[in-house]
Amino acid sequence: MQSSLEFDNRDFGTKTVGVGPARSVNASTVDASHEIKHVRSCLTRFKRGYVRYPLSFQHGILRTSKVAIGSSRMRIIIAGGGLAGLAAAVALAQRGLKCVVLESRPRLGGRASSFLDPTTETYVDNCQHVSLGCCTNFRHFCETTGLAEFFRTEKTLYFVGPDGLIDQFSAGPMPAPLHLSGAFAGLRYLSLRDKWRLALGLRSLAKGFSAAERKLPFSEWLVRHRQTPTAITRFWHVVLVSALSESLDRIDVEHARKVFVDTFLAHRDGWLVEIPSVPLEDLYGGRLTEWLSSHGSEIRLQSAVEQLELCGERVSGVRLATDEVLEGDEFVVALPFFRVMSVLPPALAQHPDLAGVEKLQTAPISSVHLWFDRPITELPHAVFVDRLCQWVFNRTVLAGRSAGPVSDQAAVTPEPTRASNEYYYQIVISASRELAGQSRESILAQVIAELTAVWPEAGTARLLHSRQVTEHRAVFSPVPGVDALRPAQQSPVGNLQFAGDWTQTGWPATMEGAVRSGYLAAENVLRRLGRAEPVVRPDLPVATLSRWLMGIRSK
Repeated sequence: MQSSLEFDNRDFGTKTVGVGPARSVNASTVDASHEIKHVRSCLTRFKRGYVRYPLSFQHGILRTSKVAIGSSRMRIIIAGGGLAGLAAAVALAQRGLKCVVLESRPRLGGRASSFLDPTTETYVDNCQHVSLGCCTNFRHFCETTGLAEFFRTEKTLYFVGPDGLIDQFSAGPMPAPLHLSGAFAGLRYLSLRDKWRLALGLRSLAKGFSAAERKLPFSEWLVRHRQTPTAITRFWHVVLVSALSESLDRIDVEHARKVFVDTFLAHRDGWLVEIPSVPLEDLYGGRLTEWLSSHGSEIRLQSAVEQLELCGERVSGVRLATDEVLEGDEFVVALPFFRVMSVLPPALAQHPDLAGVEKLQTAPISSVHLWFDRPITELPHAVFVDRLCQWVFNRTVLAGRSAGPVSDQAAVTPEPTRASNEYYYQIVISASRELAGQSRESILAQVIAELTAVWPEAGTARLLHSRQVTEHRAVFSPVPGVDALRPAQQSPVGNLQFAGDWTQTGWPATMEGAVRSGYLAAENVLRRLGRAEPVVRPDLPVATLSRWLMGIRSK
């Protein structure tokens, strides 16, 4: 029997609501007792104030008429305490709406969270998270909540070439896109021919693609544009594997273009790296929780959502793993894409708009945490080229300096993280599929060997403690055509929004993408309440010379 369950996102007027399979008062094909219970449930919720829409019967069909809702009575339930859910909560709470954030784990932050390492008695981030100057919404999120002061801006990057030589990478006085020309020219591990082909490739990338090129993996695009093998291995791969956590043959050309245009070409500040100076637990578990509580929102940890409950064509509540049901008016599901479908009612999970969600693929990110008895380098970070290690973060130095912008000074004297003189380094390996099947001892030996080749102190220092963490489903893979699989924030049900970096944000799987999705979901909620206003922040403006030389257009 065909279902009459249809979802209408319009915000006004009288609506006809099908309640499951086509039902009428005397339908012989439907269990009458179940039908009566369903209708009574809807009526009861309306009487108790959970459903604020008048209900009536016309010709045996349940109808609702929408009425104005005061924000003081509004209850917004957000399932998921990662960055997407937190961003939605912040945007709505800032505008006087009360939110209930439900998180299944005992901490907030989702993939951007920390855990307590019992050996060192310190909080360790699952993986080092960094932001960039082009991440305007993440910055706004941090500024709004008072977290911005706990990020430091790196105006110089340090690239370690295959020969162990370290090249400094920083902007010159020229406007974008020429501000980094001197930095690219100074990369000693690229030949003059590599750099020439690289410049031509960046210009072609900025101008966009033909219809045929849009279907290509980025690895094939690079070959068509005559990029040298060395430039591919030592530049294109180095940048993209860090940004997208994927190999070049599994990257959509539009996602690759997004990285290079927004980071290096459009605005002179887009490339600046911003690194937290405190563990992520301090940011999202402490200060952000306090901010939300002070704005009237509620945080409930270890409160896993099992199922959304529909009443007619609306979501009426969420059922927790404890079997508790929480009623609400507007709902935001901000769960990882591989969990979302399990909490949706079957009729909604089978909606054509969501058909692509289960086709999304994942990519892993691994991190190796090392504590030595002495410093092995004074650099705050380093990018390793053509090695297993990709980024090295000196967490002792990053935590020891004052937060905020720092000078271009290359070296400082690091302070130990504990009284016992422990110096903490985190090594990040994105797209780490090659580590599968290797023992921890083998991975550790490779990492130590690469560090020692660059900094001999790593070979003489005593390793006090190590820890390896792999987030197997760290990000969605930006494979060619992936954007066609990503759903909008507005679900087929009017009072239900989706949030997550896997939704349609125009960005890959990043903290910026997560925050944008939360802001877009909040915009939809506000629009439904008759309070249409922009929440998403604009991109950095495109420099005039970038428009002329590169053909880059503002959005």
